Amino acid sequence: MPLPSNLATLDGAALDPATLAGKAILFVNVASACGLTPQYSGLVALDKEYSDLVVVGVPCNQFGAQEPGSPEEIKDFTKSKYDVEFTLLEKQDVNGANRSPLYQFLVGEGEDISWNFGKFVVDRKGEVVARLDPKTAPDAPELKAAIEKALG
Repeated sequence: MPLPSNLATLDGAALDPATLAGKAILFVNVASACGLTPQYSGLVALDKEYSDLVVVGVPCNQFGAQEPGSPEEIKDFTKSKYDVEFTLLEKQDVNGANRSPLYQFLVGEGEDISWNFGKFVVDRKGEVVARLDPKTAPDAPELKAAIEKALG
């Protein structure tokens, strides 16, 4: 199954497939009211550190209802609190019967996402090369190694 090409941004606009085509991508299911929300700072730093990496946040409200806001509230929060400039997609389910096509692709036959801020690294060929635990910090050596492998 290839990476879905019909993704929508937080404001509901179609994400141009060229944004991701041939790029290394870090997908992270994000939430604004989680104990791990400060990881946004590290994600912003990764976005700046790796110019060839596309960081994509995917808001999800499935874990403790920690992303209840509207698209405008999410965008305002992430911009004002963390200066997020990387792509945020529309809110999605990452688990269960309504799991989005993106997360069907990312998870494949693997286990459900355990919490907010789970990380998936996709290489330039569109293959998932790493899945990292939500508690893995954005500056963790294992995440940086996966990113560098994907950029390869």
